[in-house]
Amino acid sequence: MEHANSLGPIAVARRRRPHSTKRSARVRPERIGSWVRENLPTMLADAHIPAASVAILAGGEIFTTAAGILNRNTGVEADEDSVFQIGSITKTWTATLIMQLVDEGLLDLDAPVRDTVPAFAIGDDAAASAITPRQLLSHVSGFEGDLFNDTGVGDDAVEKYLATIADAPQLFAPGERFSYNNAAFVVLGRIVEVLRGTSYDQALRTHLAAPLGLTHVATTAAEAIMFRAALGHIPAESGDEPVPAPVWSLVRSNAPAGSMLAMTARDLVTYARMHLDGGVSADGTRVLSEQSVRAMQERQVDLPELGLMGDAWGLGWEIFDWDGGPVIGHDGGTIGQNAFLRMVPGAGVAVAVLTNGGRTVDAYHSITSKVLAALAGVTVPALPSVPESPVPIDLERVLGTYSSSVSDSTVRVDDQGRIWLERTMKGIFAELGPAPEPVELVGWAGDTLLPREPQNGMHMPHAFVGDDGSGRALYLHTGRADRRVDA
Repeated sequence: MEHANSLGPIAVARRRRPHSTKRSARVRPERIGSWVRENLPTMLADAHIPAASVAILAGGEIFTTAAGILNRNTGVEADEDSVFQIGSITKTWTATLIMQLVDEGLLDLDAPVRDTVPAFAIGDDAAASAITPRQLLSHVSGFEGDLFNDTGVGDDAVEKYLATIADAPQLFAPGERFSYNNAAFVVLGRIVEVLRGTSYDQALRTHLAAPLGLTHVATTAAEAIMFRAALGHIPAESGDEPVPAPVWSLVRSNAPAGSMLAMTARDLVTYARMHLDGGVSADGTRVLSEQSVRAMQERQVDLPELGLMGDAWGLGWEIFDWDGGPVIGHDGGTIGQNAFLRMVPGAGVAVAVLTNGGRTVDAYHSITSKVLAALAGVTVPALPSVPESPVPIDLERVLGTYSSSVSDSTVRVDDQGRIWLERTMKGIFAELGPAPEPVELVGWAGDTLLPREPQNGMHMPHAFVGDDGSGRALYLHTGRADRRVDA
């Protein structure tokens, strides 16, 4: 994943598969864990990843291992107690906090957000009046969502954030389609604050970290420094080895979306275990109702044929229809840190991979494929690859400029008929790392194209969807729908 997609999901190619019935883990986690421990250093070296931490849950047991360097500025080595940022996996924590409010009868998912947070405003007032928490949870609210506005480091950062999105444009009608939305989860975080009467961070600690018995969780940099904390590493101007990021995290205002939360792989898998065990923690504490656990895993919206991410989204969770599944999970990316979580509810199996730079998808795919096959009989599909004979593309449909608050993306064709994507980064993303080079795109499937050369170890699908009224694509969709802006 490019650093420009910070807080966005990362995942692997998928195809629709039949679902299996509940089954037990096939082997104990120590056996496959020994394979991970033995091979992890080589994986990291091959993919130019400074460090990684892995946790595996199966049969009620957790195996952990770690390797590499947390911070190339200091040379501190990773261990199993090291904390990494989990990025947008935080969104599932926010969704869990929301569902706890539903359990307590304090929130109706299908009532307007303004019933709870009257200050919620975006550029389209009619949309703001209609948008519901369910639509926010499943990324179908329709407004521009990549808004990383800095409102300070105080406990009121989330509250102040709402005023900064009052002019956010509405890309499509609420409920019309999926478009990954970070700002939506900040709004959900504010709902938590209002109904709990405390800050988002404190609510997370009181209602999740504490009842789950988690010991290595940091909601701010000031807390992370108390542990062996990973620093993100970003692409260098030249060469394959990433370099230390200039800052540790994104802004605190986006904490409910995943800009700050850090923890060990063990604590992340302990959280996952609660969702696999029907909402009960390891010591028997009821954290979430069984009904809410099931509801979070139910399909709310199917995704475009992106080849990446899941087949569908639930209430916070990404859903993968993989052979042997279904599988649920989420990914996260902050500044130079990528995190991956996959769970197989039918087998009681989970795996977390936390990384801090380099071609992170390579290690994720190798580890997750091996673990889920061995412990749950799940086949993780291969990553997207450029076909030997690229499919023909309707140039009139895809050429043009598409825009979001993250970047402007122009798709053009050269004299040889090759298709190029040129991106101009905006805001905080313009300050992180070198400007992106033009990327050649080739036809993959239908109106979905792939970069000819892998970026950070993968060929990210670019889907051209919708219609602007003249047959041209209305959106360039990479999980987030960037709207066409050229006439």
